Amino acid sequence: MARGVNKVILVGRLGSDAEVRYTANGTAVANFNLATNEPFKTAEGTWEERPEWHRIVVYEKMAERCGTYLNKGKLVYVEGKLRTRQWEDQQGTKRSTTEVVARDIQFLGGPGESSGQTQSGQADYGARGRPAAEAQPLPDYLPPDPGAPDDDVPF
Repeated sequence: MARGVNKVILVGRLGSDAEVRYTANGTAVANFNLATNEPFKTAEGTWEERPEWHRIVVYEKMAERCGTYLNKGKLVYVEGKLRTRQWEDQQGTKRSTTEVVARDIQFLGGPGESSGQTQSGQADYGARGRPAAEAQPLPDYLPPDPGAPDDDVPF
């Protein structure tokens, strides 16, 4: 039997601080909106960017960390799956939304951003409790992996 794939990978900036709430049984749930930019060429021939907004949902410990570290404008990597929910509002109208349920979130940084440090100077830890990678440019030449075999791969 064939199985489908439901996987989303996004890199973008937060439109507002992450909001954390707790369910009746105490499970943390964080929500935030993430903007990704798509470049496009206008009729005049100039390049502009069009933002696409994504609603992100995070659960449990990762949600609590997002509430602590994710602020408006922060650059993040999100990996998860799409989920569509339906409900009925107070007026009886059927509504639906599509959101990304995050499985992994990495806090990214770049020149002029926090890149591993919060404004208070404390280490910025990724959603899974690992320190966020320091944003450093890669050198123009990377030396070969010392564990790689010397000869070419035959194919």
